[in-house]
Order: sequence, then structure tokens, then C-alpha cells
Amino acid sequence: MSIAEGIRELIGEYAERIDEDRLEEWPDLFGDPCRYLVISRSNHEAGMRQGVMYAATRGMLLDRVFSIRRANLFEPHRYRHVIGPIRVKSTEGETAVVHSHFIVARIMHDGVTSLFATGRYLDRIDISSSTYRFRERIVVLDSDKIDTLLAIPL
Repeated sequence: MSIAEGIRELIGEYAERIDEDRLEEWPDLFGDPCRYLVISRSNHEAGMRQGVMYAATRGMLLDRVFSIRRANLFEPHRYRHVIGPIRVKSTEGETAVVHSHFIVARIMHDGVTSLFATGRYLDRIDISSSTYRFRERIVVLDSDKIDTLLAIPL
């Protein structure tokens, strides 16, 4: 498998695990330590490092899933991701720098579907073994207005 194919497989698996409600498997796509950040475009461009969702270890990602399943109260919903194009910007040693765009639809429990989020993924991917993992995934939202129902990872 080529580097580009491995990267596409990782990004596709990421979306599938979220969209098919396999959230307990989602943290396995990250190395440890890692960085997962959801941030608005304006805050990202201003160099801010805080976001609305953040994790620095796989344990923090697992905690996020635990809180989604057991602690957080929110209206039941699901996502559907459309991702592309996926662009490998560079590869340096064991890391690939990858950018891609996304659109996420939110499907509520009553079937109402709406455009939930758009933006881009800024990834640093560990390509040192046959099983690629995210070292860093920064989710840059196009909008500064972030829905209060953001519970599930994007």
C-alpha cells in the first residue's frame, strides 16, 4: 500500500467510526501522545491554541467517549462526513502532513438533517508502521459560531 493509500484509509476509517457510532474505536486511530483540537478558523488564524474540544492523549479521547456515553446529556443525533480532497502536503521521516476539507451533516433522532459543520482537517500522521495513526488532528471550523450540541467528535 502506498503512503497516499494508507492516509486515505486512515481518514476514511476515522469518518466511518464516528458516522457509524463506533466511538469506542475512534481513539485507536490516534497515537499516544496525540493532539486533537476543534477550533474556529479565526482563533486558529490568530494563533490561539484553545478550542472547544481538546485532547492530548489517547486516554483523554477515551474519556471523551465515556462522557458522551454516560455523563453528557444531549439530544440523540448522528453525523455523516463528506471529506475531500485529501492532500499530502509533505512527508518528513515518519510523519506526513495532510490537509483535507470536510462537510458534516447532522441527523437528529427524528430524521431532520442539517448542515452541521464545514472546515478543514490539518493532520500530522505517523507513517512509521503499516498501521497509520494520527499524531495530531486539528479540526478548523469555517464558522466562529459553534453549535452548543457539539458533543460527538468531528
